[in-house]
Amino acid sequence: MTSTRPNDAVWRDKLTELQYRVTRCSATEPPFTGAYWNHHADGVYRCVCCGTPLFDSRTKYDSGSGWPSFWQPTEQAVVREVRDLSHGMVRIEVQCAHCGAHLGHVFPDGPEPTGLRYCINSAALDFAPRGQDPTP
Repeated sequence: MTSTRPNDAVWRDKLTELQYRVTRCSATEPPFTGAYWNHHADGVYRCVCCGTPLFDSRTKYDSGSGWPSFWQPTEQAVVREVRDLSHGMVRIEVQCAHCGAHLGHVFPDGPEPTGLRYCINSAALDFAPRGQDPTP
């Protein structure tokens, strides 16, 4: 995938303050507060920054964490996994492979068939009901 990286002023103009802090500064929204943690509609969750389709609602499940959780992305190429040593922990950060937005983290405690839990900030996502044009 080709990377798209507008400058900081473009991101600040396009995103809400929370979306900017999460996607461009690697912040985390509080659990049980985001628009999509308890969202059950059928469709595709896209990157709020660039519109890349990231997660299908058919792979979403209730992890009890307070953040939207998925057991796999729409395809592996749409996300980038980066070792994250912040906050005295070793984690795997998940980024949008297209624009570099921070999405959340992936953990090895999810359901089958992958055993993974992609724990994603609602503020990093936009939702498109199934059947709607997936472009932003």
